[in-house]
Amino acid sequence: MTISTTDLSPTERLSVPDVRSFDELVSATGRQFYRASLLLTGGDHHLAEDLLQTTYAKVYAAWSRVSRADDPVAYTRTVLTRTYVSHRRLRRSSERPSDDLPDHPADPADPALHLDLMAALRALSPSDRVVVVLRYWLDRSVAETAADLGLSETAVRTRSRRALARLRLHLTDLDEES
Repeated sequence: MTISTTDLSPTERLSVPDVRSFDELVSATGRQFYRASLLLTGGDHHLAEDLLQTTYAKVYAAWSRVSRADDPVAYTRTVLTRTYVSHRRLRRSSERPSDDLPDHPADPADPALHLDLMAALRALSPSDRVVVVLRYWLDRSVAETAADLGLSETAVRTRSRRALARLRLHLTDLDEES
């Protein structure tokens, strides 16, 4: 699956398309959810593609129920999040993360910035990373993030604050440049 690496505009990130078929859902959300899964996996393109493929397979298997839902995109986002969290639980005992950088930076205009951000995201715990991606990349509210992850709103706020503080420590050079 080849995805263009140009950034989504805020309008694209916030819009909830009206989907009537599974194909329309994939077309409307593929780019956004690939980027979210890429951020969740800390820049591992292969793992991000596996995560997205597993998510869409689960949604396709339940399409008769999903298509009747009020918001199939929100349903898919929840499946993506829960699949990631579940996968992290399974991997915890058998696999170790690697220090390898991604083969292709996502932003060709400033590859150093992209690598710095991916390294900073990798430094976060998976549970903090998922909160940051949901809150600040997918523009989810505290309440929505809490519902997606099965956490209290207080826990989401606390994780967000602590994760952003850790990110700022890793991205001190970026603060000086801006």
